Parts: sequence; C-alpha cells; structure tokens
Amino acid sequence: MTQVLIRSGGLYTTVQDTGRFGYYHMGMPPSGAMDVFSAVVANLAVGNPDGAGVLEATYIGPKLEFTDDRLVCVTGADAPVTLNDDPVEPWTALRVGPGDVLGFAMIQAGCRVYIAVSGGVDVPVYLGSRSTYTLTGIGGHEGRKLHDDETLPLGEPGNTAHPGATVPSRLRPPLENPAELRTMVGLCSYRLTEHGLDSFLGTDWKVTKDADRVGYRLRGGTLDFTEREQPFGAGSDPANVVDLGYPIGSIQVPGGDEPIVLLNDAVTGGGYATIGTVISVDRDRIAQAKTGDVVRFQSVDLDTALTARRERQQRIEQVRQEVVR
Repeated sequence: MTQVLIRSGGLYTTVQDTGRFGYYHMGMPPSGAMDVFSAVVANLAVGNPDGAGVLEATYIGPKLEFTDDRLVCVTGADAPVTLNDDPVEPWTALRVGPGDVLGFAMIQAGCRVYIAVSGGVDVPVYLGSRSTYTLTGIGGHEGRKLHDDETLPLGEPGNTAHPGATVPSRLRPPLENPAELRTMVGLCSYRLTEHGLDSFLGTDWKVTKDADRVGYRLRGGTLDFTEREQPFGAGSDPANVVDLGYPIGSIQVPGGDEPIVLLNDAVTGGGYATIGTVISVDRDRIAQAKTGDVVRFQSVDLDTALTARRERQQRIEQVRQEVVR
C-alpha cells in the first residue's frame, strides 16, 4: 500500500470528502469539506473523482512527504505553499516524487486549505463516506485530526490529469471580507420583532474565536424577541422553542446577542429558534471566514438559492473542462 508521510499534522487537519448523507434522521450530520467547491476542484485538478478523500487544513497546513510519483493540488485559503522549500502555485496540479515534501506557511486570507493527491486519501469508508466526524470519533483517519509522524494510505492514481493543469483565476472563488451570506429567513424568524429582524440583516457580525466545524459564533449586535408566554416544553429564554430539527447552515440566537451558524459537524436538533439558513453555496464562504473577519446576512428566496447552486455546479463543470483534457 502506498502511503504519504505526515511530518507535521498542522493545526487542525482532517480527511474529508463531499459528505456523509442519508443519516441525518439518526442524528448523524454530514461532516465533509466545509468549502465544497475548493475540495471538488482540487480533486478534479489531480484526476480524482469529485468525492475522493482530501485533506482539509485550518489556519496552518500540514507537512507531507511523498513516497512515490503523484500529482497534488492545493486550493481554498490563500496560504504560501512550498515544495522542498521552494514556492509553488496553488490551484495547480504539481508533480511530486519520492522524498518530496509539501509544506505551508500561515494563511494570508481565508481559513481552510484543501489538499488533493492523485488516487485520493484512501482511508476506510464509514457509512458511505471517508469524512471525519471528530465529535464521535468516526470516519477519516481514526476519527480524529492528523498527528505528527504518522502515515496515510493513498489510492491508485487515475490517468485523466496532467502536471501543470491550472484552475483559471476567473473560476476561483474570491476570499471576501466582509463575506456576504445569502440566507433564507425562517423557520422561527417569527420570534424576532420587526426591529430585531432588521438588526439581524443590517449588522456587520464579527466571527469570534468560537468558530469551528460545528458552528460559528458571531458578535456585533442585539436582537429583540417578541413577548410571549413560553409554550410547554420550551425553556425560559426568549430564544427557546419546543425542540425542532436544525438544517445545516441554520442560524440560532441563544440570548439574542450572539448568532451561531450551525455547520457540517453540528447537532441535528434542539430547542433554540432558528431564524434563517445560510444557503448551501454560501457555506463555502463562511468556511473561509476566520476569527475577526466580518459576515453579513442577505435575505433571499428559494429560487435564488437554487440558482446559486446551479451556478456553482456550472463553475465546477467549467473547471473540469479546463483541467481534464
């Protein structure tokens, strides 16, 4: 079995793919790459299927030593990348060989980098996915982030990519700060006053240090709730409701002053009002927001959300045409 050597695991590097779906009703979130576009495009550049296993690294990337000939591509956040200590280009298929070492410096913009290797990271499939869900210790590499001085298995490379294949800059997503997050308002937005909803949509929210794969806590304003007698089964906080399901990307506001956007590894239900849901495409954007960055919510309808999803898939297909020849 061919392996890649993990000389340094970076700050928080896990194996991910496009997600573990079909088990939400059992309390199992999808996990998977937080920035789906970057993960899929990295795989395309090295000739992998869209859903092959990749590495997702937060803030500080890993140091990887290769043991055979491969292609590797780095996408996502803007982070200096080196091969044997020489700078190399991201969003490009790079040829590596035995003894070559891929390294990273601290990110300059964005939050997460994605590293695809031809053949994919070939960890065992669990419930249809190679994604890591660290809260329960399943999937990925032993259900956890990577450690220094260990190995990861790699699959057999395909023949559909070539060194130097580059994702054109026009197809790379911008790393925006502030990040505009298109949001479908509801399910429990009725709990906010009109002023509270206006404040939610009109505030520049800052990402706090409590921001990870479970969710992003934001700070910057206060939201007013309508007065009511709490129903049986709900807690005493105005943000409490009788338990309901939490869509990925849903926004809850415990206490009314620090919205939390629930993401890939979040719990699937609970008793806080969810006042809106970030559309699936723009979860890529919040995935690239780091502590101290600013996000804004923009109310959109279902047609806008579906159009955005189609447009992202079209961009992926454009990338496929550019890098697979």
